Amino acid sequence: MGASILGSTDLQQLAAMLEVGDVVFIHVPVLLFKKISSTTESWTNHLGIVVDVSGKEPIIGESRVPFSGTTTLSPFIRRSEAGRVEVKRLKTPLTDKQKKNILVAAKKRSWILYDTGFNLHSKRQFCSRYVREILEEATGTRVGDIENFKTLLNKNPNADLKFWKLWFLGNIPWERETVSPGSLLKSEALHTLFDGNV
Repeated sequence: MGASILGSTDLQQLAAMLEVGDVVFIHVPVLLFKKISSTTESWTNHLGIVVDVSGKEPIIGESRVPFSGTTTLSPFIRRSEAGRVEVKRLKTPLTDKQKKNILVAAKKRSWILYDTGFNLHSKRQFCSRYVREILEEATGTRVGDIENFKTLLNKNPNADLKFWKLWFLGNIPWERETVSPGSLLKSEALHTLFDGNV
């Protein structure tokens, strides 16, 4: 397990350290996503997973609006406020077969509509569920905690319940299960490879 790099780096250096299976966390400065990070008391509100490093730039698989798919590293990073990025890697090194399985699992989840209701059991997708499911399917490792909205919102006495009530058209689905970006960030199965600005 390599030591983590804290501080700042350039895109080329970051790209050179990435491997398939690495999870890349960012902060998107859009109202909904800002509410996600403030509600979950985490700096991050979006994430993707490295699915290919064979080209000029690493390819990131992600669930985004409107459909899940892939993007290269540089436009993914550009979406993050002030270039803030954190990269985490599973503590147990991946085999070549597991790395191939990650790409297969990501392809299976391409072109799925984004789930603005953040429902773990819907036919749609959202970023933290997408990454969690790919890692579990490809490696057998679970990252992040499943919790319902009641537990999630009760953890933070400053959560903006008015916003979420409005977002859910008057009724917060308290028993709905979800998984948050902040929960994956805190996963014991991952270690930090890089944390800083690009």
